[in-house]
Amino acid sequence: MSAARTSPSRSSRPISSTRKECVFVAEFSLRAEPFLGGYDEGFDRLRLTEVTDLAIVSLAPPLGQEAALAAAFKDAYGADWPAPGETTTSANGDTRFLGIAGDQIFALFPRPAGLASRAVAEKLGDAAYLTEQSDNWVLLRLDGPPTLAVLERMIPLDLAQFHVGTVARTLMEHLGVSLLREAPDRFLLMSASSSASSFLHALETAIGNVTALAP
Repeated sequence: MSAARTSPSRSSRPISSTRKECVFVAEFSLRAEPFLGGYDEGFDRLRLTEVTDLAIVSLAPPLGQEAALAAAFKDAYGADWPAPGETTTSANGDTRFLGIAGDQIFALFPRPAGLASRAVAEKLGDAAYLTEQSDNWVLLRLDGPPTLAVLERMIPLDLAQFHVGTVARTLMEHLGVSLLREAPDRFLLMSASSSASSFLHALETAIGNVTALAP
């Protein structure tokens, strides 16, 4: 009696090949968008522009290390640590330092490809406490002969006494603002990015009121 022959079932057949499929995954990159969409408008003899190309890093000295930081700062940037209310500029002219408070300054410089604080750390090492601030602030530049007339409607400071390079923290209506006099008729204004729309609206309203009175 011969043995019965059996044919392999479909489930028992050896798999000789595996089908491979190519999966194409789209490449995405993140790009920071201006808080106000790159706002840039002219009003009679005034221009209001969102500044989007500057990075902001805050610097503060470790406790008891003020003198050591000042020396490292001078060596790295060729500039003095600014007094409160004053500004200094790096020897190569690309970084401006704002004396925001006695133990804190802001560094403003062209936005690098990576973290702005890393660019500062490469120069100062661990001589200062650094905080990335670029995304916390929206910057607007007001430029033109009526600039003082506009800002005096909104800010409780005697801006006529500000020399070029003076910086101050104050209130503009209900918003906290830092302002820097860059030129006789030009101010750089900084406010929290979370209130960017209110910041812009307040300035547009004041500009409209001033230009409406122009002869």
